[in-house]
Amino acid sequence: MDAMQVFDRKLVRRRRDRAAATVERVAPILEDCAARLLDRLDDTTRRFDRALEIGGRGVVAPMLRARGIASVVSADLSPAMAAQAGGLAVAADEEFLPFAPASFDLIVASLSLHWVNDLPGALIQIRRALAPDGLFLASLPGLGTLGPLRQALAEAESALRGGLSPRISPFPELRDGAGLLQRAGFALPVADAEEVAIAYRRPLALLADLRAAGEGNAVLARDPRTPPRALFPMAAAALPAGAQGIDPVLRLLVLTGWSPHESQQKPARPGSATHRLADALGTVERKTGERPG
Repeated sequence: MDAMQVFDRKLVRRRRDRAAATVERVAPILEDCAARLLDRLDDTTRRFDRALEIGGRGVVAPMLRARGIASVVSADLSPAMAAQAGGLAVAADEEFLPFAPASFDLIVASLSLHWVNDLPGALIQIRRALAPDGLFLASLPGLGTLGPLRQALAEAESALRGGLSPRISPFPELRDGAGLLQRAGFALPVADAEEVAIAYRRPLALLADLRAAGEGNAVLARDPRTPPRALFPMAAAALPAGAQGIDPVLRLLVLTGWSPHESQQKPARPGSATHRLADALGTVERKTGERPG
């Protein structure tokens, strides 16, 4: 197996095809996450006219149009899911984007890039599709998301089968975010994190929402056998419960990057400072290893 191939992309597409009929059930969660991401647009005075949203599942495109963006294209691996946006829709693989260079001045990917095998390559294609000084915004589930469920499934499967297989997708770490953007050629890269608290009265409702959103297991190394009948009820019963039931935390990794342009701020050249930091801080400058006094 190719080391770069972690996910079964054909299975991801089939699951998103099926989820097009059920995704409305989780629209409030998707809308909340998209709103948090699009709040970043309020931090810039730049106006956008041509936007691409990737994998928005019908909630991102209306939000972009409500912000006055005239042209919004919706792309998704699943044609049925792309059509949920209600505007210009394109069935497109995030790993092979079919857009010409500089086609958009804004690209948004809300909770849609975590099933991509070659994320650095996908980011490079996104950057190329941006016009100079165009903005890229993305959110992905970060490390720690669904951690209790991952552990509960592992323990239940070990008890039932004496072994375990991947049941939940691996998620990226925050410290990798800005590096990925920089590697893809983005300017002014920023990565930060937010936590979205969600409460479920019944543990199995969490699993039902994951299926409704098309977020079923698509890891290539998964066990192809039918899961034991008792697996999911046993795992659900083991999830930690609070006063409101179970409360899985969705840790959003938020990425922000700009397509390079000559008007953007650039770091100063080494040695170009005209004032000493020690003077600004009102302290005495010492060499490395030199002790006070």
